[in-house]
Amino acid sequence: MKDIVGTHVVSLLDKDIRLDGRKLDEFRKITVEYGVSSKSAEGSARVKIGDTEVVAGIKFSLGTPYPDEPAKGTIVVNVELLPLSSPDFETGPPNIQSIEYARAIVDRGLRESDALDMKKLCIKKGEKMWMIMIDVYSVNDAGNLADAIGLAALAALKDAKYPKYDEKKGLVLYDERTKKGLELKQIPIPITIVKIKDKFLVDPASDEEKAMEARLTVTTVEDGRICAIQKGGELPLSTEDVEKMVQLSIEKGKELRKLLK
Repeated sequence: MKDIVGTHVVSLLDKDIRLDGRKLDEFRKITVEYGVSSKSAEGSARVKIGDTEVVAGIKFSLGTPYPDEPAKGTIVVNVELLPLSSPDFETGPPNIQSIEYARAIVDRGLRESDALDMKKLCIKKGEKMWMIMIDVYSVNDAGNLADAIGLAALAALKDAKYPKYDEKKGLVLYDERTKKGLELKQIPIPITIVKIKDKFLVDPASDEEKAMEARLTVTTVEDGRICAIQKGGELPLSTEDVEKMVQLSIEKGKELRKLLK
């Protein structure tokens, strides 16, 4: 069945037609909803790209700064691909795909873009810092989870508010939310592009992902600077391919960034 669908996808692309009728560089409908779990998280968001759906939550936790960065806080990213979202996902420890999304898409994009000022997350140098816990969960996988996960993590960070911190007792009062939010200096947007024969598609649906030869997720900031690239798929990409995919990601990144403003 996979070969039959893949053959159909390729035959349509020969005519510049996609299964759902979109243009090659067109995203499905995207919706961003904030504050979906305001009682259990300091920040949260739900993102839908077509039928693909993910939710993200932000928790603030106290920690001790790392010895090599005593005046900085940190982020910790976790992505869970839930079995309810796809028959391909199983319960248990994080698999390679979830680790790739967490580290190569969300974590790397945020760190390399300097989206968060880690120094502002330090409470007391060498002794106490804020750890920003970013948890993202897949609800439904209809293709292009990478972009949905990246977008949801950013939306949840924008929604987050610091909990009250009792400095004398050294305790976090999670029931008392402040009005202070996290300042995002950059909005690093990941855009995934797949190559099928000589065609480049943005926002691949599930059937298109199965037919792809190569995948490139490029994370850029507003001025077009690249802060992360992740390659996937079985076949290599030429320098010309990469240049085309990067340029396309910069253009589409500008469109998606508007959804978070």
